[in-house]
Amino acid sequence: MNRKLLPTMIGVILAGGVATAQADVTVFGHIDTSVDATDQDGGSDDINFNCTTCSIGFKGSEDLGNGLKAIFSIDFQYDTTNRNTGKAKGNQARTVNGDYATVNGDRYVTSVEDTTSITDRDQWLGLAGNFGQVRVGTISTVYKSHGAMLDPFYRTALQGRDRGLQSRFHSGAGDDLQGRATNTARYDSPDWNGLNVGAFYTLDGDEDDGYGGTEDNDPYGVGASYTNGGMLVFADYMDNNGNSSDVGGDIWAWKVGGKYGLGMFEFMGQYEDSSTDENSAAAVLDVDTTVWFLGASATLGNTMAYFAYGQGEFDFANSPTEDYTSWTLALMHHLSKQTLIYTGFNEVDCDKYVAGSVCDTVAGSGGEDDKFSIGMKHRF
Repeated sequence: MNRKLLPTMIGVILAGGVATAQADVTVFGHIDTSVDATDQDGGSDDINFNCTTCSIGFKGSEDLGNGLKAIFSIDFQYDTTNRNTGKAKGNQARTVNGDYATVNGDRYVTSVEDTTSITDRDQWLGLAGNFGQVRVGTISTVYKSHGAMLDPFYRTALQGRDRGLQSRFHSGAGDDLQGRATNTARYDSPDWNGLNVGAFYTLDGDEDDGYGGTEDNDPYGVGASYTNGGMLVFADYMDNNGNSSDVGGDIWAWKVGGKYGLGMFEFMGQYEDSSTDENSAAAVLDVDTTVWFLGASATLGNTMAYFAYGQGEFDFANSPTEDYTSWTLALMHHLSKQTLIYTGFNEVDCDKYVAGSVCDTVAGSGGEDDKFSIGMKHRF
């Protein structure tokens, strides 16, 4: 009798709790599944199914009165096409981009999460009111948020941040200027007639620096955007608040960008400049990086055609500058407001292999990294 009663009581309690929470909680997420064919000069040629940043999350708010609300979001990333194998491990060494590369044949670990593992995405708690909103936790930087506004194929197999059209600062997670900042407080202003201002400050979370020690910087960033009709413009700056003698070095980045809609056409572009300067016992790195792209889309009914072209340049101290070009041509068709299909081709053409960058898949003498994708995306 007790064995039947206890599960029943637990079920009633859980059902009541869920019913109460769902009045203020929204479930959200997306599933993006694609078949991707890659052809890399001096690298791998393969065809695979992939799930690009598939996720499920919960967000909500509570009215505290006097125009004040408590807000929260908890988001998780998963992979529908592969088993949960966890993160890659191995010896680590810092690359020119501040990520990690292979040592003694071990698999490299970069700032991009292992997508076959269930990982956290933005997860935060905050307050919102007439002053705007303040959130604390793991939060996308203002720098990353503005970049996402320019890419119609964001969070698909053809997203620009994976193919060199946007820099590494739009990806990964951590407390050293990655796209998703941990141990972070972020402020976003209210809308002042189209003007919005945002800022974030990161408290060092004793993150592994790749050398067996910990980093000791407190990165920060600011950004502003202005929208008016079909126009969006923005500017951003970030700094890891370090210096060249520290482990991790001194890293800063800035960018400007925007887009403009004109009937069925939309034009977008972005220019980025960054510097990594490190001079420690473990590494000597001094490289300036610029990344820019221009794009355009044309929409007719439920179908959009998109083309983008960009270039990147790695300016090393005391060594030749290395360049790459990237372009994407793609089509997207909306089956409904929540479901779409897409196909497209991207080519990255590198002067030379550069560890930890978009050119780390080609041979040392350089070459092309080509990708053709067919995918389907559903938002909920």
